[in-house]
Amino acid sequence: MRPPIFLIGLPACGKTTLGRALARELSLQFIDLDKYIEARFSCSVADIFARYGEPRFREIERNMLREVGEMADVVIACGGGTPCHFAGMDYMLSRGLTIHLRTTRERLHERLCRKRARRPQVSALSDEEIYCYIDRIEAERLPVYSRARLTFDSTLLEDRDQISDSLSRLLPLLQDFYQLQAL
Repeated sequence: MRPPIFLIGLPACGKTTLGRALARELSLQFIDLDKYIEARFSCSVADIFARYGEPRFREIERNMLREVGEMADVVIACGGGTPCHFAGMDYMLSRGLTIHLRTTRERLHERLCRKRARRPQVSALSDEEIYCYIDRIEAERLPVYSRARLTFDSTLLEDRDQISDSLSRLLPLLQDFYQLQAL
């Protein structure tokens, strides 16, 4: 049984895309933390934010992180803010492998704009405001994200070939990490 693999990073960095592919490749269960929360509470994350505010959402997120973090043989795609609240990063570091997915500012912008309607935090922002949003949250969150055990470039995840190439670069890093941990 393997400890959990936690994928962290900015919104649209590829946590869900790479997480699904990684879980499939390693025959592990994939959990998208936001979808897990939505299933448990029978409403969207956006609705939870709107009804109860961010502080209550972060409490729910903390509790659900600790629930899935106790599982083995899982890849968990965390929300962008998950490691930054209620010592989320400390918890993840104590339970499993944390991987910070990084991508270019331009790729983040492209992905956020493409799926703007499904992302409440940017749905009403102009293209230029989205760049400002990226810069602001990266400045806030990078000190926490930088504590991850591994950092991986997730810029190229736009089609099956790119996802496959990314996996072929990530898998040896995971093997190296687990071999070092066994020493």
